[in-house]
Amino acid sequence: MSKALVVVESPTKIRTLKKYLGPDFDIAATVGHIKDLPVKKLGISIEDGFKPEYTTVQGKEKVVRALKKAAGDLKDIYLAPDPDREGEAIAWHTAEILKKKGRRFHRVLFHELTQNAVQAAMASPQQLDKHRFESQQARRILDRLVGYLISPILWQKVQRGLSAGRVQSVAVRMICERERQIQAFKPEEYWSVTAQLEGEPPPPFLAKLIKKDNKKLSIPDEEAVQTVLKDLATADFKVEKVVKKTQKRNPLPPFITSKLQQEAIRRLRFSARKTMVVAQQLYEGLDLGPGEPEGLITYMRTDSTRVAQEAIHEARDLIKDEFGPEYLPAQPRVFKNRKKAQDAHEAIRPTSVTRRPKDIAQFLSKDQLALYELIWQRFVACQMKPALFDRTSVTISAAPYTFQASGSLMRFSGFMALYTSSDDKESQPDNDKAMPPLAAGMPLKCHGLEPKQHFTQPPPRFSEASLVKELEENGIGRPSTYAAILTTIRGKGYVDLVKRYFKPTELGFIVNDLLTESFPDILNADFTAHMEDDLDKIKDGEIDAVAVLETFYDSFKKAVERATKEMHSVRGDGLAVDLNCASCGRPLTIKVGKSGPFLACSGYPECNFTRNYTRDETGQIEIEEPAPDQPTDETCEKCASPMVQKRGRFGPFLACSGYPACKNTRSLNAKEAAKTESTGVKCPEKGCDGEIAARRSKRGRIFYGCTSYPKCTFALWDKPVPQSCPECEAPFVLERTTKKEGPHLKCSDKDCPYKEPLKNTDNDTS
Repeated sequence: MSKALVVVESPTKIRTLKKYLGPDFDIAATVGHIKDLPVKKLGISIEDGFKPEYTTVQGKEKVVRALKKAAGDLKDIYLAPDPDREGEAIAWHTAEILKKKGRRFHRVLFHELTQNAVQAAMASPQQLDKHRFESQQARRILDRLVGYLISPILWQKVQRGLSAGRVQSVAVRMICERERQIQAFKPEEYWSVTAQLEGEPPPPFLAKLIKKDNKKLSIPDEEAVQTVLKDLATADFKVEKVVKKTQKRNPLPPFITSKLQQEAIRRLRFSARKTMVVAQQLYEGLDLGPGEPEGLITYMRTDSTRVAQEAIHEARDLIKDEFGPEYLPAQPRVFKNRKKAQDAHEAIRPTSVTRRPKDIAQFLSKDQLALYELIWQRFVACQMKPALFDRTSVTISAAPYTFQASGSLMRFSGFMALYTSSDDKESQPDNDKAMPPLAAGMPLKCHGLEPKQHFTQPPPRFSEASLVKELEENGIGRPSTYAAILTTIRGKGYVDLVKRYFKPTELGFIVNDLLTESFPDILNADFTAHMEDDLDKIKDGEIDAVAVLETFYDSFKKAVERATKEMHSVRGDGLAVDLNCASCGRPLTIKVGKSGPFLACSGYPECNFTRNYTRDETGQIEIEEPAPDQPTDETCEKCASPMVQKRGRFGPFLACSGYPACKNTRSLNAKEAAKTESTGVKCPEKGCDGEIAARRSKRGRIFYGCTSYPKCTFALWDKPVPQSCPECEAPFVLERTTKKEGPHLKCSDKDCPYKEPLKNTDNDTS
């Protein structure tokens, strides 16, 4: 057999595949996408059927040369990027650059990196999937049209550097709307009454008041609760009804991408992005001994709960051996896919359940082991018997009032002997205490009544887990995009993650409001979900990609033209607020500067009054008064008056105390020529409360230094990005570009290996 070349997406797969394929195959990697739309222009010929103009990704020229060299004169090229739409696009672009007369291309899909799966895929290669590629291409074109045509409007109307995205902007809208619900929420008082009761057989138990005269009881205030307590003071308590039943709780399906992210966020405190990075490592293969790389899980981007029969049988054998036959159902458990689920890949499961987490723990990092154990337990548990609970519900009468008490006791642990989910309330016992033996008609002693005041609560902010769930339930984005969406909306400065919950920034509110008004369809969840359906239909060959793009663009173009003319200019007029200038009495407006939104007098330039501001819990503006001037040891070089330290929109600076007679000001770094521009990253130096900002050196080179200079001298050449490292959770990562690797992100901790190609997100992540 003559040699052949296998082209994969990630170089970390090469060692694993070499072990299985042997010397007859050379293996090369594209290291992600090698072609994409150009960075500095639209790159789409709209008049020519939305034909894209692909160029080699910046920094990938060396990779392309290496691929051509590896292909040489070989006749057979096996294209094995990841088995999803992005992987299909990489396969098509690889075939395009390696195209040669007489050369044959074969598409192979590795759903798991095990010897049997790899050899089976190589033995049954497929043709390149035109429809799957066109679906990815249509998504890329849609995202480019939205980002490339809307973002310049934001630059003109708000601030340069802002961006919009077909999916990211919908996610921001969800967060903004939830925040406004919270701001508008008015808590309402209500009371509950709990009785401590005891029957003839102890122990005592608690019962909650639920009805009066067989109607649901609402107790609005303390006066009402006192009336209830007065009525109950002389009431006789008696058991009216006892209902006993066995409740069955079934195990949850094996993980799909979104559920894995949600569970890892809640249970392991991983971010969605970190979850996918660690899952990729488990999929691509890890050393389980010297020179023994093994893929430990199946492909981690899927929304199917389908499982291979051999994997089910392997799990059933393990359950029987480790837990006993009483934990094994008579028949294998099969889970139905959700409507619209793509069934190209199996659910996320271990490639072999015989690799118990405890047996391979020594070969895995802490994070790899934690995620693998979660996947392993969920999969094995899905093939176990249900958990059984004995539940007793007791109805109690007291004059016209009705109380209810309940208790639940596990009779058989079933799958819960191995796994319980933090995502599914049904997997958690509501009460682990059994009720005492009670019978209808039995009198009860009342040992006390406890009234308790409550207030209704506003809807909660979205966590990463609940936002992923919301996106999934609304059909927005796809499993492979959720982690990137969450990272992007934070990186753009539209939302903050406050105590693990998303909160819109003031800039996020401003941009969202402008986009929602000008592009109501683009930012509509139903519209976005419908577009996802169309992309799926393109993938399945049911509809034509160009027809979908034409339908979208017809209305989108009109909206762009209208927004260009009619969108309110925050940059010019500002946003009106119901506040007046403290200096001249004219209305204040919200403007956006390099350091973010601020209040400015509408009478500028006659009046240059400005203030920073915050918002209270109801969304009302609270003006921040400037900190008092701080005396310094510096003197003014123009009039010899003392200099004082002030704080402006761009941070602290020195000003002459002789103002307005002398208007001399000076940067805190007197030798620094340029103003600072914050990156949104806090200074990592211990005890420093400064931020990292862009600065310019004497020779004009941009670097990044602390705003507290000269007190703090921390500085970087690489641009810090305000997102935590998915590997080690360092507080920020660095953006850098090298000839060898092109633009990429790397961890700010030099000892952390995290590195990832910087994908072009213009201006979306879907």
